[in-house]
Amino acid sequence: MKKIILGCMLAMASTSIGQTALGEVTGTVKNGLTNEKLFGAHVFIKDGDLVYQARTDVEGYFRISAIPAGNYLLNIRYATDTMSNIPAAIPMDGLCRLGDIQFNSKVQYIDPITIGGNAKIKMIDGNLPVAKITQEDIKRSPAKFNPKALIVSMDGGIKMSDDGELAFRGSRKGDMLFLLDGVKTSEIGSIPSCAIGHLMVYTGGLPAKYGDTMGGVVIMETLSYFDLYRDWYGKQLKAGKL
Repeated sequence: MKKIILGCMLAMASTSIGQTALGEVTGTVKNGLTNEKLFGAHVFIKDGDLVYQARTDVEGYFRISAIPAGNYLLNIRYATDTMSNIPAAIPMDGLCRLGDIQFNSKVQYIDPITIGGNAKIKMIDGNLPVAKITQEDIKRSPAKFNPKALIVSMDGGIKMSDDGELAFRGSRKGDMLFLLDGVKTSEIGSIPSCAIGHLMVYTGGLPAKYGDTMGGVVIMETLSYFDLYRDWYGKQLKAGKL
């Protein structure tokens, strides 16, 4: 019995430590012909065997939370019709706003909207600016083969000493927190750039969940099979091959 209780406690501890960077997606579903807000529409994202879902309220608004960062295809089912393949790029610790979605029953692929501005510094749900890059940004970076150099290139307040230690905005070198796929580590290690899906750095104003350091926080999410599959599926769909 003691062994069973100990095993459960260890499982709970590993679950609490290994939390991945999650994001949310919001939007409003409207009738494509009448512009009427649709109540009770089923909005969902399929990720392998997992389904992230919500229902629209009386204002047609939906919010799906606790989605691992990545690129997804969102679907909407209303009455007997389904609208599929709406791209949703879920950020790390952030919010993907899809705005007004004009519902129709055709299966389609809608090009994502890009908002101009600094490609490195982005707002997290309208609050703190953080340095954030995706796999596409990493592919184009001259520092892509060195994870620490990549982190330094993301923010001018990050410095690297001669011995390879990172320092954040005047803090002592090495006084920082690394999270690799939600697991806290003291060293980032040697991660090949092709394996990095998302990379985000807090250099100040840390959220409470990262508050056990006086320096900065580096959050790295590696690519999974489903990340690669969703990317391939989206490109095939957009090219009209599916």
